[in-house]
Amino acid sequence: MRGILPMGAEWSRRGRPFAMATLVAVSGSAPREVGASMIVSADGEVFGNVSGGCVEGAVFEQCLHAIQSGSASVETFGYSAAAAFSVGLSCGGVIEVLVRPVLPGSAAAADVLLLAEREARAMPASYTLTVAGADVGRGVIDQTSPPSSGAVTIALGSPPRLIIVGAVEFAVALSRIAIAAGMQVTVVDPREVFATTARFPGAEVVVAWPHRYLETAEVDARTAVCVLTHDPKFDVPALRVALASAAGYVGVMGSRRTHEERLERLTDASAPAAEAVPAEQLERLRSPIGLDLGGRSPEETALSILAEIVADRHGASGRRLSELSGPVHRPLGARVAS
Repeated sequence: MRGILPMGAEWSRRGRPFAMATLVAVSGSAPREVGASMIVSADGEVFGNVSGGCVEGAVFEQCLHAIQSGSASVETFGYSAAAAFSVGLSCGGVIEVLVRPVLPGSAAAADVLLLAEREARAMPASYTLTVAGADVGRGVIDQTSPPSSGAVTIALGSPPRLIIVGAVEFAVALSRIAIAAGMQVTVVDPREVFATTARFPGAEVVVAWPHRYLETAEVDARTAVCVLTHDPKFDVPALRVALASAAGYVGVMGSRRTHEERLERLTDASAPAAEAVPAEQLERLRSPIGLDLGGRSPEETALSILAEIVADRHGASGRRLSELSGPVHRPLGARVAS
């Protein structure tokens, strides 16, 4: 849902009527997760999606109907072997999509504006949608009581975070594609000439020694730390802090020879105020960083790094899908709800 909130908020501010379609249940294999959303304006403009493209045409028509009728509904789409080219999921799964009108001055429009603001500020929020009964389509932000069995709760405002150490050219490319992938990006470097918002649009830019920043930063399992400085005075202290943190991913750029030299520094306890990094922490280090894609440019290298972060987050192998068997998309269960 977070992907459509900026545009939905803009339409709401302009008093533009539209409908929102939200994926509220998944059974079997499907390309999108619960919460994926699509908005359709009264004049037919579309933003976002709820599948890989196989049901969007039908959802578009349902959205136009919702705007005209002013009522919400839940539509079910699945795969039919007897009608493989009709409306349905060719991947074999079954999904349920809540389609509801978002009309000027409505409670739904107010919700979109508030959620967009919370999302822009990275403020955690939950949005509970009623998907059955007389109140189908009703939304509640930060519901305090447990949701009923006919409701789905979507978490917003806390996207996966990426902390990039070193405002180098590879960091420029990585920041750009990570933001496009929906991550909250922070770039930290003590050198003011490189650490500028002009070079890193859309990212938080911090001018500070990386290890000092990491000591006080909010880091959890959904945080990835990428050290790209190529300078021991920056990367070694930063890695000591990052590897001892709760970060779900820690990677560092460099050749295999550089990696061996860096390991020696990380395990050297003779340096002033330094302790040897424990072996269990070193096992978490992704070095050389990224997957083997063969690219050399900053953009290709950034793609390699982001691919490894995504694979780690989902516990995937990073191998070619053509070499694997089974569903392309892992089953998510019959319904995902709070």
